[in-house]
Amino acid sequence: MPYRAKQRRLIVHIDAKQYQEDMDRVSQGRPNIYEQINLVVRRRGRENNFRPILESIRRLTLSDIPAPSWLQEVFLGYGDPSSATYKRLPNRLHSIDFRDTFLDWQHLIESLPGRSIEPHEDAQSSFGPPYVLQFPAAGEAKPAPARSSKKRRRDQVEVVQPAHESVHVSTYKPPNMGPYPADTLKLNSVRFTPAQIEAITSGSQPGLTVVVGPPGTGKTDVATQIISNIYHNFPDQRTLLVAHSNQALNQLFQKIVALDIDERHLLRLGHGEEGLETETSYSKHGRVESFLERGTYYLSEVDRLAKNFGAPGAHGSSCETADYFNLVYVKPAWTQYWDNVTSSESSVEQIIAEFPFKQYFADAPQPLFPPDADKAQLVDIAQGCYRHVEKIFTELEDIRPFEILRNPRDKANYLLVKEARIIAMTSTHAAMRRQEIASLGFHYDNVIMEEAAQITEIENFIPLALQNPQNGELPLQRVVLCGDHLQNSPIIQNLAFRQYANLEQSLFLRLVRLGVPTIMLDKQGRARPSIAELYKWRYSNFGNLPSVSTLPEFTTANPGFKFDYQFIDVPDYKGKGEMEPTPHFIQNLGEAEYTVALYMYMRLLGYPAHKISILTTYAGQRALIKDVLNHRCKGDPMINKMFGLPRIVATVDKYQGEQNDYILLSLVRTRSIGYLRDVRRLTVALSRARLGLYILGRASVFASCFELKPAFDTLLSRPTKLALVTDEMFAPNPAARSRLLTDAVEEGREAVMEGVEHLGKYVYEMTQAKREMLANGVSGEVQDVMDVAMANGVDEDDDADREEDVVVPDV
Repeated sequence: MPYRAKQRRLIVHIDAKQYQEDMDRVSQGRPNIYEQINLVVRRRGRENNFRPILESIRRLTLSDIPAPSWLQEVFLGYGDPSSATYKRLPNRLHSIDFRDTFLDWQHLIESLPGRSIEPHEDAQSSFGPPYVLQFPAAGEAKPAPARSSKKRRRDQVEVVQPAHESVHVSTYKPPNMGPYPADTLKLNSVRFTPAQIEAITSGSQPGLTVVVGPPGTGKTDVATQIISNIYHNFPDQRTLLVAHSNQALNQLFQKIVALDIDERHLLRLGHGEEGLETETSYSKHGRVESFLERGTYYLSEVDRLAKNFGAPGAHGSSCETADYFNLVYVKPAWTQYWDNVTSSESSVEQIIAEFPFKQYFADAPQPLFPPDADKAQLVDIAQGCYRHVEKIFTELEDIRPFEILRNPRDKANYLLVKEARIIAMTSTHAAMRRQEIASLGFHYDNVIMEEAAQITEIENFIPLALQNPQNGELPLQRVVLCGDHLQNSPIIQNLAFRQYANLEQSLFLRLVRLGVPTIMLDKQGRARPSIAELYKWRYSNFGNLPSVSTLPEFTTANPGFKFDYQFIDVPDYKGKGEMEPTPHFIQNLGEAEYTVALYMYMRLLGYPAHKISILTTYAGQRALIKDVLNHRCKGDPMINKMFGLPRIVATVDKYQGEQNDYILLSLVRTRSIGYLRDVRRLTVALSRARLGLYILGRASVFASCFELKPAFDTLLSRPTKLALVTDEMFAPNPAARSRLLTDAVEEGREAVMEGVEHLGKYVYEMTQAKREMLANGVSGEVQDVMDVAMANGVDEDDDADREEDVVVPDV
């Protein structure tokens, strides 16, 4: 019986009017288009975001949603470009509590160069944080010089600032929050540079802040501190965080989670929340579940308090009964105690003896009241204990609506509209859900955008208009844009939109071109200074933090490598360079094999796989490298143990905003430069590595490109054949490595790889030696493996007939 293919019946819903028109065309002798349809597939709702985004754009373009009045002229591109900065706004703040922004008094002085720091009159010459800074009032305003009518500028004023600005500094004692370790405040540990402090100050003030952050200069740390300052200084305000990618948003969000911000006020919208490396879920439904779980915990704490007072009844059965218990038992007991201990007649013994929560705090670190503490210290400890108790009922008050609401959707919407104070989402999610979110009555006061230079202008505006206007304008107080227009721009696939509509220009770049004042972060702390030199020429006044010149991980050499960075010239492999098996799917087998062999070499020396990332400039090459990795580094358990897979194999565009200690970069092209001619992509590619960067490409092609000349002149000043160093192994502790970056390699220890076959043979011999060692259960240092490998003949003059033994067979 002949084989019959399985058939599937698809019911296609077709517009009746259109179908009639198509049939009329068939009757006129035209082709029947329905006979040419093989399959109709409807995308799932979560993936089919094209329509809701277009709907958001249509609603915004056809509606009257003006930008805030203070931003309107700058946003539309006329008027004074600096008019939206805080120094030009009438509602600028003259006093800001910087909390943990400054680490010490010396840090404060270093962060405000050119300003006179005047401590409070009651303060000593040096005192610790937190610091409250009082800035002088703005100077008198005078009319600006007349401008040409062609510029069509409105009347402006120019603010005259004093030549020497003084800043008054005061401090206070942070409140004691309780005796448990969990009550300890989480403090910032980043020693911000003066440029970063300027950005944090501007972002904490009302108005527009544009922060240009070159690679490794701490844009995310600055944005995080701005969010923290706003959160603590303005407890009634809400902040919206937006980024182009889930990856960048998660990085920012995870740093916020590590700060002293109550997790009940955090919310992460969108499906990228799954990528957060935290144990707690910050999605809408995850937050609701967390609220209910915390409610159960706090109600059990209420039961413990009831035992402390010997109060009968089920006081911890609900948030309502807990509130009643607080009013009847806790508050009266504390009020009476506080009145007694704050009176002048009270004694140290009385403060300890009459403390009303002794039994409850019996599980806290003891002694609760140190025997050598004076009266002021004891009162402070008692007050901290009450703050801990008070927080229980404050949180239960916030949890109570979730106890009353029954519908999960209502709970999630209440969380978004009422409870969350820091809400994070991608620009795509904002465009998809704009109407739905705005219709709920969602409101916010501040917008902070990470990766702002990678977001199209319409995606920049949609998050600003994610709420309905109030009094005829969007009620925004702050807009902070963090990005780097000298790295990747928004990706526009349509050639006409890209070239003729200028859709590739972000709002961030347009504001920079209009002359809006920007704050340039000027010190990088990511990479070795030598690696930073490869892209330093792209930025003015770009320097290094002291840490990258002093810490052992930056001053010691990469074990097994002569150089910390090197361009490796890869000739045609088996007579082939770049290939294009399908249109725009460009691959280079020689570079793929070389990259994987180099990765295997590093793993044999002991480099951790998670510290190595493999990047390439084309998706086709990424797929090929993954195939070679799966062929070489996966298989039997012994191979998996020796090699495994690197942290990530990605394209350069997808890896913007990321970093790793060691980067292997494949440039792929051998006939033309390709899209790497865009120097912004090269800047991203060269700035991902911290300690080691090894680039594989065709030197003759890239050396001739004028746009890339400054970088490749530096790269090609070193030999283009991979230079290895024998008898070295990777040590996790940098201080244990013997060779410094400035040390010369001893004679006889340098091994120069002539090509991919040579490196493959080298790695093959090392692999065989280590396999034998592991199979025989031989103990000892892996250094012995290196000795065996070198003794087994990996000289470049070995018999060429042994090519079938190398680690680079045909793929």
